[in-house]
Amino acid sequence: MNSRRINKVLVANRGEIAVRIIKTLRKLHIVSVAVFADNDAQALHRRMADEACPLGNGTLKDTYLNIQKIIDAALDAGAEAIHPGYGFLSESPELAEACAANNLIFIGPDAETMRLMGNKIAARQFAIENDIPVTFGITGSIDEILAQADAMPYPVLIKAAAGGGGKGMHIVGSKATLKDELERASREAEKYFGDGTVFVEQYIENPRHIEVQVLADHFGNVIHLHERECTIQRRYQKIIEESPSPTLTEEKRQQMFETAVRLCRKVGYKNAGTIEFLVDKDLNFYFLEMNTRIQVEHPVTEQRTGIDIVEEQIRIARGKEMGYTQESIMAQGHAIELRVYAENPENGFLPTPGKLTAYHEPQIRGARVDSSIDGTCTISEAYDPMIAKLTCHAKDRQGAIDTAKRALNEFILQGLTTNKAYLWEIIKSQDFVENKLDTSFCESHKDELLTALTESRRAINTNDIVASFLLYDCCKKQFNSETENVWEQIGYWRFHMQLTVDVEGKKIPVSIKKVQAGYLEGSIETQPFKVEFIHFEDNQLKIMLNGRTETVYCSVNDENKTIVNFHGLNFTCFRYDQLNDNLDYSGKDKANDKNALMSPMPGKVVKINVKEGDEVTEGTIMIVVEAMKMENNITATAKAKVKRILVTEGEMVDNKMQLIELE
Repeated sequence: MNSRRINKVLVANRGEIAVRIIKTLRKLHIVSVAVFADNDAQALHRRMADEACPLGNGTLKDTYLNIQKIIDAALDAGAEAIHPGYGFLSESPELAEACAANNLIFIGPDAETMRLMGNKIAARQFAIENDIPVTFGITGSIDEILAQADAMPYPVLIKAAAGGGGKGMHIVGSKATLKDELERASREAEKYFGDGTVFVEQYIENPRHIEVQVLADHFGNVIHLHERECTIQRRYQKIIEESPSPTLTEEKRQQMFETAVRLCRKVGYKNAGTIEFLVDKDLNFYFLEMNTRIQVEHPVTEQRTGIDIVEEQIRIARGKEMGYTQESIMAQGHAIELRVYAENPENGFLPTPGKLTAYHEPQIRGARVDSSIDGTCTISEAYDPMIAKLTCHAKDRQGAIDTAKRALNEFILQGLTTNKAYLWEIIKSQDFVENKLDTSFCESHKDELLTALTESRRAINTNDIVASFLLYDCCKKQFNSETENVWEQIGYWRFHMQLTVDVEGKKIPVSIKKVQAGYLEGSIETQPFKVEFIHFEDNQLKIMLNGRTETVYCSVNDENKTIVNFHGLNFTCFRYDQLNDNLDYSGKDKANDKNALMSPMPGKVVKINVKEGDEVTEGTIMIVVEAMKMENNITATAKAKVKRILVTEGEMVDNKMQLIELE
């Protein structure tokens, strides 16, 4: 392959991976071109890029999944190459072929290889033919799979043939639910990947998920960059990855490396890729799939090896020999990556799109943040709910865990619910520290982790939250004004010294005894308090609270409630004496009315399974709402009758909208 120069690259993606690719392009002095849908007009990747091309409005198929628009944008911009990132079109052989047809360099493998290894069914067959260990599996149409339902070794796992990222995956425990789950998985696969083909394979109980990062150039060089363990998952999607695997013996590790490299050689692979394996309790490993793209978790490997994988992708795509040999790869220390999502672990990990009112990344040695945002913004329900990835590196595993705990504590995200505190509880749990893990960890430890979340919040002194809130609240207008002295006007506080503060639904009486510039004194319930202002900047409030220095973060949401981040946890506060038009004083609470089913989040109604007059029982799936690339079932909580259906299929709904009325 002749070497080709690349001066300008179009990044056919969005979010944190687009930002991460743009950073490497900037380092290499290559001009970056972003693409963006209308609802991404202010997105960080668009603002960071040297140039940007609009994709217009519409669904994903109209924008980021529209190959012709991507090709036209690259040609119009004068780009020589396209980098697809991960997700979207990253494993689309059609995009690779369109690039070749238009004399554009596709920064990834060729279409033929991608078509073979990007399809799980074809990749599985190729592995079998080349003596790579695999599990039992069944392929074919849904009807063909159902015809073999009696012979399956339940539980089994349904997967999307063209999928990845846990999308379209469902565990089936018996024949009774197989048909419904196959159809659901096929629908999801069609939406996410444009291909509704699914297959079934044996579900290995209590497995580990371990993968090997590979690089291969056009000169026959194939190397591995060591392994990553991705066992901690929810909804079959990884949320914590680490390297090296704390599970493998050195002998088994080398066997896995050799298998991954051998598979890449057999298929004639070029560029960056990942071979994924399932590992059972006896450390037997089975080929799972090959991801023919850069992985979400690639920073784990970069932190250990010091290799910029995106840079190597570009080098290989240009027709250059790799910059590394296997002997030159030095993996040092231990790295852990945690994926921060806009989701609620206490509500089945349902996505929580909305307005982010404060955002601050930790500034800690050994901590790297790959993020899709750089400040306050709205997290859209139209896309995957991942906000950022936090990767922490230290000399050993415990050091990486300690760094991650501190970094999570200093990672400030306010305005919507995230899984940040949940991740913190996982990595400090004894079983995680002792590496007593399998891919069902989040499910098997569900009660323990949710209880720990509650206990961690209870451990915070509510009076400290109230005092911090009061100091911020009395002068928040001055904080955000141009006046030099934020304490020039105390105003309302001089006339109203008795008040009630609500902290997460708990009403707390407060008596203010003394108010002066930079100082409040009084009692919260029966406990005296003194709080003094030190400094305020960019939502960060430094105070002297009862004789000790504290740093808290404060912001105000759309309901005019104040969010106080104290010791890494967010608490919502407001004063009852301050009227709030957004509060419902009527006492009516439809969200807690079992007969008034609401949408759990903003999204689109994709299926209605009932009609008015139908009898339903507990667990009956009545409506399916799609949001943030996931289907969410709205189920009956008890035996009832459908009185009214208030929405239609295809309708967009929000989390304040009633969907069904039962009686």
